[in-house]
Amino acid sequence: MKNRILGNTGANVSEIGFGAWAIGGGWGPQANDDSIAALNKALDLGVNFIDTAEVYGNGKSEQIIGEVLRSRNSQVYVATKTPPVPGKWPPSPYCKAEDRYPEAYLRKNIDERRKNLGVDCIDLLQLHTWSRAWNRNPTPLDVLKKLQAEGKIKHIGISTPEHDQNSLIELMRKGYLDAVQVIYNIFEQEPVAELLPAAIEHNVGVIIRVAFDEGSLTGKYALGQEFPADDFRSRYFQADRLDRTVSRVERIKEDLAKLMPADSYTLADVALRFVLAHPAVSTIIPGIRNIHQAEANTKVSDMPPLPDAVIHKLRDHYWHRGIWYGGK
Repeated sequence: MKNRILGNTGANVSEIGFGAWAIGGGWGPQANDDSIAALNKALDLGVNFIDTAEVYGNGKSEQIIGEVLRSRNSQVYVATKTPPVPGKWPPSPYCKAEDRYPEAYLRKNIDERRKNLGVDCIDLLQLHTWSRAWNRNPTPLDVLKKLQAEGKIKHIGISTPEHDQNSLIELMRKGYLDAVQVIYNIFEQEPVAELLPAAIEHNVGVIIRVAFDEGSLTGKYALGQEFPADDFRSRYFQADRLDRTVSRVERIKEDLAKLMPADSYTLADVALRFVLAHPAVSTIIPGIRNIHQAEANTKVSDMPPLPDAVIHKLRDHYWHRGIWYGGK
């Protein structure tokens, strides 16, 4: 497993991390024993960065992580996320920062995060979403600075709002953030234009989520496939979204077949190597819910970089589809 530096935090983190949403639930049935085995296997294979959140099973994911880490003598960097007070998601331009992330709420919530993880100080506390409307007076980040000074959190980050990832660039430039969590994949390449260069310029760590486009870029979905109602993917791929996506994935496969030996990679391998090719990327957090996924994702770190011809061809698959909220 190769490591990279997480921006100005100085943390030397594995370039393949552990995305811990599924072990908290929301992606179909998930046995605790499978979650624990997956996490232990990933750690055995060199993973030392884990990303979780309160909303991943109402703290269940954090609790599993805390339990596993207490059973091991491993140096692991754990990032978690605090959501805003319930309301519109994403926040509307009329929401006020002090209403969605009030100080008393942040303090109580972060104490819960610390308790679930079994730590006195959280390595990286990320706000789970944001609004450009708060950039002029980012009071929640001032509260996090206080908590940092009090020794409750080490580093501060934000998980980008899906509809407006560039809204964090101003905060990066002003030095508010140690890390950002960003959607970047073969379909979603907009961060290359400004966000990722800004991260390099201001030495902000970059955590990549949704590298597989919620699984589609592993190539495992089929036309007409359906997901259970309690599975997040039933909403993400609602209506005709999955069929449209699968059709585009097939075009990627066709292009790859012309450029690379079919037995030298899987589509999932290519999806991760494409993301790792950008120098701004510190770590990727693919979801891992079983031993097989731990083995398959971590091995990509030791694979050779993609040829330039493949990188350039994959750029052609940038899909400006907007954000899939409410309907088609």
